[in-house]
Amino acid sequence: MMQTKTPKELGYYFPAEFAQHEATWLSFPHKEASWPGKIDAIYPNYSAFVKELAFSEKVRVNVNDEAMKTFAVNHFEKTGVDMKQVEFFIHPTNDAWCRDHGPAFLLNKNSSEKAIVDWGYNAWGNKYPPYDLDDVVPTLIAKQFNLPIFYPGIVMEGGSVEFNGKGTLLTSTACLLNPNRNPHLNQAQIEKYLCDYYGVEQILWVDEGIIGDDTDGHIDDTVRFVNENTVLTVVEDKKNDENYELLQHNLKQLKEMRLLDGQQLNIVELPMPDLIIYEGQPLPASYANFYIANKLVIVPTYRCAKDDKALQIIQQCFPDRKVVGIDSTDIIWGLGSFHCLSQQEPKV
Repeated sequence: MMQTKTPKELGYYFPAEFAQHEATWLSFPHKEASWPGKIDAIYPNYSAFVKELAFSEKVRVNVNDEAMKTFAVNHFEKTGVDMKQVEFFIHPTNDAWCRDHGPAFLLNKNSSEKAIVDWGYNAWGNKYPPYDLDDVVPTLIAKQFNLPIFYPGIVMEGGSVEFNGKGTLLTSTACLLNPNRNPHLNQAQIEKYLCDYYGVEQILWVDEGIIGDDTDGHIDDTVRFVNENTVLTVVEDKKNDENYELLQHNLKQLKEMRLLDGQQLNIVELPMPDLIIYEGQPLPASYANFYIANKLVIVPTYRCAKDDKALQIIQQCFPDRKVVGIDSTDIIWGLGSFHCLSQQEPKV
């Protein structure tokens, strides 16, 4: 059903990822152009991701048809996934990046009712057409579960926004103010959409994304909330690296920020992995692209000497969850990792 009031007016908000989930949503990878010459190499570690998720919560997977479902089941079973935890939905997609094209689930703080926001989706500024199937996925899911649905009518991607669950949203000017998204809107207008449709009170902005990120600077590669007042942010220690100045600039901005209660952020620094170059292209490898599940935090690793240090730092931020590293060296060739591939559905 169409809504006339905004989600915020009706009492809805977007819960933090570290709040309890009903399920994790995925869109099964099938687009060979996203992993040219390499798509078969990603399925073992993608299936390992699903196996870990299934220990923690339900896994709901969008597939194009029964043949793709069978293909996915074969890979999952081979990896030892608990198939009782996995549900498939015939929701055809163009690509696998469910964080960006999947549903933004809201909860109502008065009634605990669930709803979905179906933002517009244009494949990061019309970079990878077609994206018509991806764009309607949230509506298909809302209809499947008979949930209220909201249509803001502007482009927004889940990887571009980060939440503390207490009224604060963190994002980047590099992405949200890029003219390839919503050229008709200025910063204040975009902030109003974010507040109205995510049910937040405050928008905090960093400027930069990392080199090689084709999303124009998604926040889920740079800064992540781990609780209401603490962020993990990636920093580069090599001064001659292209990311060094960009990430120092973000760090300076984070130090100047204040939350709604006037408090500064607790900032935990996370190293960047060594640069991964594939066929001359720098890939957006980042330890910040982790996914927070109910019992686990699943972190991309890159066959790099810094992997263990990154896992230890993230583990210290999540004392109640087990941190699991999964090799993402092949997956990152698709220019995203576990957070980009997943979208949480909150528990009522």
